[in-house]
Amino acid sequence: MELEPPYRKIIHVDMDAFYASVAQLDDPSLRGKPIVVGGGGERGVVSAASYEARKFGVRSAMSGVLARKKCPHLIFVKSDFKRYNEISKAVRNIFYEYTDLVEPLSLDEAYLDVTKNKKGHLSATMLAAEIRERIYQKVGLRASAGISINKFVAKIASDINKPNGQKTIPPEEVIPFLEELDIAKFYGVGKVTAAKMYNLGIFNGKDLKNKSIDFLTEHFKKSGSYYYNIVRGIHHSEVKPDRIRKSIAAERTFVDNLTSEVFMLEKLDNIAEELERRLKKSKISGKTVTLKIKYSDFTTQTRSKTLPYFITDKGLLLETVKKLLYQDKMQNSVRLLGISVTNLNTNTKKKEKVIDVQLKLDF
Repeated sequence: MELEPPYRKIIHVDMDAFYASVAQLDDPSLRGKPIVVGGGGERGVVSAASYEARKFGVRSAMSGVLARKKCPHLIFVKSDFKRYNEISKAVRNIFYEYTDLVEPLSLDEAYLDVTKNKKGHLSATMLAAEIRERIYQKVGLRASAGISINKFVAKIASDINKPNGQKTIPPEEVIPFLEELDIAKFYGVGKVTAAKMYNLGIFNGKDLKNKSIDFLTEHFKKSGSYYYNIVRGIHHSEVKPDRIRKSIAAERTFVDNLTSEVFMLEKLDNIAEELERRLKKSKISGKTVTLKIKYSDFTTQTRSKTLPYFITDKGLLLETVKKLLYQDKMQNSVRLLGISVTNLNTNTKKKEKVIDVQLKLDF
């Protein structure tokens, strides 16, 4: 099966080891050394690892204790989100020199639709290389990129030649590429889903493609049609330059486990105060409040309540959270608490139009 034109030209740009690279940029003595951001405390968790640290098996989300065992000479540095935001904004401004169709996924990655672009480039591959070089010259950091006909394939492609590289999957190579790809490398297929697919005899894209939509729907419910389409290169999601935020949250991990609701209320008061600050700074309010509890055995429980009105106030947040806290008994001692607000008032914000005319041009 061949994909039919017209094609979009999508670039996924991903900064290389962003948090760690920022630390090495600002402190030249850290360059070339194994470092991690965060994870320094007894209960700390690694937020990011430099490529030098990754050679020792250190990864993000790993406990700091385990990271230090894997790399005894590991250097721990503190996070600096003010600096990350500053650099992220500078990188984003570079993107806007090429297209207004920029969809940030996080501080360190974004999709760009360059089907029609401000530079008049016909080649998205050459454009990606130019953007990466501009980032390095202006900001001092390296980035990798994936280029293809849709967001799904571009996202996968950006990981192939990391760090400081790029990969183009042109239209005629999309299907063969996906057929040979290990199912665990499909964006959106996590460890649990990958294991389930393996048990069903689905090991790569070709195996997935051989399954009917009825089979996939039976085993993966609503996701079945998504898997059926993406392995055929069908992914119509447009680059959304004005992504509407769906939630705002604040959480804390504690050095010592909390053993009673009394101690939890004190911590929740501080978390609610931080969440109020974030809501007001973003000029956002919401109706649904969710309490997140992670126990010492790492099991996680969430409890939610939807109010008839939008709130930002700490007092109302805490009042709602208290009711949720006493809704059920503690299952164990607690290592993390979080509060999030969803069902936000952002759905009234005007969405920008996106270009829907694509041309068949060289990649």
